[in-house]
Amino acid sequence: MGGCFSKPKPVELKIEVVLPEKERSKEELSASGKGSPRAYQGNGTARHFHTEERLPAPHPYPGPQDCVEAAVCHVKDLENGQMREVELGWGKVLLVKDNGEFHALGHKCPHYGAPLVKGVLSRGRVRCPWHGACFNISTGDLEDFPGLDSLHKFQVKIEKEKVYVRASKQALQLQRRTKVMAKCISPSAGHSGSTNVLIVGAGAAGLVCAETLRQEGFSDRIVLCTLDRHLPYDRPKLSKSLDAQPEQLALRPKEFFRAYGIEVLTEAQVVTVDVRNKKVVFKDGFKLEYSKLLLAPGSSPKTLSCKGKEVENVFTIRTPEDANRVVRLARGRNAIVVGAGFLGMEVAAYLTEKAHSVSVVELEETPFRRFLGERVGRALMKMFENNGVKFYMQTEVLELRAQEGKLKEVVLKSSKVIRADVCVVGIGAVPATGFLRQSGIGLDSRGFIPVNKMMQTNVPGVFAAGDAVTFPLVWRNNRKVNIPHWQMAHAQGRVAAQNMLAQEAEISTVPYLWTAMFGKSLRYTGYGEGFDDVIIQGDLEELKFVAFYTKGDEVIAVASMNYDPIVSKVAEVLGSGRAIRKREVELFMLHSKTGDMSWLTGKGS
Repeated sequence: MGGCFSKPKPVELKIEVVLPEKERSKEELSASGKGSPRAYQGNGTARHFHTEERLPAPHPYPGPQDCVEAAVCHVKDLENGQMREVELGWGKVLLVKDNGEFHALGHKCPHYGAPLVKGVLSRGRVRCPWHGACFNISTGDLEDFPGLDSLHKFQVKIEKEKVYVRASKQALQLQRRTKVMAKCISPSAGHSGSTNVLIVGAGAAGLVCAETLRQEGFSDRIVLCTLDRHLPYDRPKLSKSLDAQPEQLALRPKEFFRAYGIEVLTEAQVVTVDVRNKKVVFKDGFKLEYSKLLLAPGSSPKTLSCKGKEVENVFTIRTPEDANRVVRLARGRNAIVVGAGFLGMEVAAYLTEKAHSVSVVELEETPFRRFLGERVGRALMKMFENNGVKFYMQTEVLELRAQEGKLKEVVLKSSKVIRADVCVVGIGAVPATGFLRQSGIGLDSRGFIPVNKMMQTNVPGVFAAGDAVTFPLVWRNNRKVNIPHWQMAHAQGRVAAQNMLAQEAEISTVPYLWTAMFGKSLRYTGYGEGFDDVIIQGDLEELKFVAFYTKGDEVIAVASMNYDPIVSKVAEVLGSGRAIRKREVELFMLHSKTGDMSWLTGKGS
């Protein structure tokens, strides 16, 4: 693959300096991109970055005045397998005792700031209780997703039975560490019509692929292209926080891309891929040759096909601009959401405090039915109804009626007429792979790109990742599945990058997702399609429960609310290759009214 693979010098580039924040009560509002980049506007002339610009690096060797050291506990204060948050003057540290050894790490997950002390310690790593990211306790490195950054690792020494931790003040305040990365040394970068790696799509899969290549020492040209006007951002947050501005959603500040020579072409649409000549053509006629290609185009939202579909103020939520316009139009007015899946329900929850009325229209009899089952769906529906949302179930939209071109009423098949000033459509999505139809890159009947465990397509040197792929799910007997989760896209982008560098990595991540509504979070792990039973522990009415989804004798997925860190525990068990049997869950339910989940981490069956 050409390029220089010399190890980068061990000087860490800190991209952002963040002062300690107040703990935020609502995790869904805490932003993961803390820099405040201004979006890089791509147009024909200024589409390439100058790679000479560099970020100022902090002093590589902190002096004694920049460090703080203290005794934090007695060696006997922690048992093996225990974690504790300890104070170190300038901030907190997570102290972990594993196999008789002490480790000290950053105490907050860099993704959304979850307290890691409430997470799960297993197999030499700690898993975040909120969204399942995993960090190696010996190095602090991020080993499973979501998120982009790792934890700081601090020095530990034992003297006279006391445990001492030494840390730099800056690291204690930052709470996140960006891995050392190579820079681009390719002299032609920014000017020529060829690149070593071309990444189509700048969501999580595309960005993680680019970052992984640089982390692994790859120093040739990388070009990332996106249909969006913005640098890569946290798209799942759009429906949870519709007011968010692009700079609040950005995953990395503009300077980051400059520093590491990752070129981003914005508003750039690929119209053809010529795999024989390893070349892509953009809509504006620009041609670019590549050596390795990652396809991560994501999906396109489905739209309504009913009468009046061209009426104004009907939206799918795809960009920050869409989300912001919906909030503006919904303020004090009547909002209607079509579709009671994750996107629709998140939007409905967000709009309840802004709109005069919020209605949800859905074909199924309960929200989330296919995903979470009847009982959990009904409990969540009740939470929405208690917050003033009106549901119109087992029906669909027949017609959108306008007044002066703008939406005024929605007519349902049940002949009900609802007043509506703004409508959000969340009825699913299709893979955005139309541009590949004549390319020779394999697509299945639904338009997904099938890949193997190495994220390799049927064409050598062409990889694919993210929402547009189907891949073999290891712990479900390599069944080919499509899992459009944010966390999954991260993992696939990393595996694709590793295999571009011939490292023979395979995708083995256990799917993990979450949703946040009315300040409550639902967590979910596994792959529950085709479940034939749901076993519920806890109280659905109180929204404090864990639901085990089973197929035959096996637990294939678990969802929970107010029951942390159960979902992270299950993800850890499934990730270790151990099956959880239905009878284990049933036995536990018989004997336990306490909600103790220690049986999960036992060696079991």
